[in-house]
Amino acid sequence: MSRILLAGDHFVRNDLLAGRLRAAAGEHDVRTLELPWPLVPFGRVAEVDEASDVEDELAELAGDAEVIVTQMGPVTARVLAAAPSLRLVVCTRGGPVNVNVDACTERGVLVCNTPGRNAVAAAEHALTLILSTVRAIPRIHGTVAAGEWRSDLYAYDECGLELGGSTVGLVGYGAIGSRVARMLLAFDARVLVADPFVAPDSLPDGVTLVGLDELLSRSDVVSLHARLTPETAGMIDAAALAAMRPGGYVVNSARGGLVDYDALAAALDSGHVAGAGFDVFPAEPPPADWPLLRSDRVVMTPHLAGATRQTAHRAAELGAAAVAAFLAGDRPPGLVNPAALG
Repeated sequence: MSRILLAGDHFVRNDLLAGRLRAAAGEHDVRTLELPWPLVPFGRVAEVDEASDVEDELAELAGDAEVIVTQMGPVTARVLAAAPSLRLVVCTRGGPVNVNVDACTERGVLVCNTPGRNAVAAAEHALTLILSTVRAIPRIHGTVAAGEWRSDLYAYDECGLELGGSTVGLVGYGAIGSRVARMLLAFDARVLVADPFVAPDSLPDGVTLVGLDELLSRSDVVSLHARLTPETAGMIDAAALAAMRPGGYVVNSARGGLVDYDALAAALDSGHVAGAGFDVFPAEPPPADWPLLRSDRVVMTPHLAGATRQTAHRAAELGAAAVAAFLAGDRPPGLVNPAALG
């Protein structure tokens, strides 16, 4: 039997991981460590990012582990040094930013992630943000909750958009963006996509591949689904916003670093951008004096796009599948460092 350390948390829980692992790979010598996320925010731990601050505890329990399965555990060089038997790390998230992948590769430790685990949840949340933004749902809810009956919001200048017949531009067409596109088509929206890695003939009817400049100039709503890279950082800047149609909307449920939020605040103040929706921010949480916190034309959620029970179950299932494949001597799915195979 293999020695497996499950370092779950209050979202991808140890009982979910253990149950899926048992179903996929049978009985093994399993020990657990419960991490405090999301009740305690993650942060940088040693040389890794977005991790729970439990390096000491993880290093202590990892001593004879052959496999570590975790979402937020900081798999640092120090943890690796304390785990000479370790052969596989499974990070049950889309990107293993909490794992020192280079150090794992040098030691011959395989690293797997679980891409697509939250694609359904994130796509549905993005659509929710789009609808809430273009119809100003939080603002209108606030008036009713305050005991007001604002029939004046029926005035033409106060009304929002229908998605049917509108043009929605999606910046990025991966697992999440492509799902959003399919949902938008069901609303009879016209969908534009800007993504340099997509072939035009791979898109369904009703979805058109264009350049970013054309997408900005033609879209009533711009929704971001791109990865944050040096090339995409700050891509929605003052010039990009100025290129948008007057009265358009911006929704970002991808990564905060894609947007110049100061420029967006100015575009909202001027009225060039009619409204915005965010699930991600330049700093998380944003500071209390961040100007956009006070805007009634901004819809905000605290980086919760992937927060569904199905996402947690899917993460556990995908993680267990990677462990089962490894134990069977097969190449595990989601492998991010094939160089470690030797």
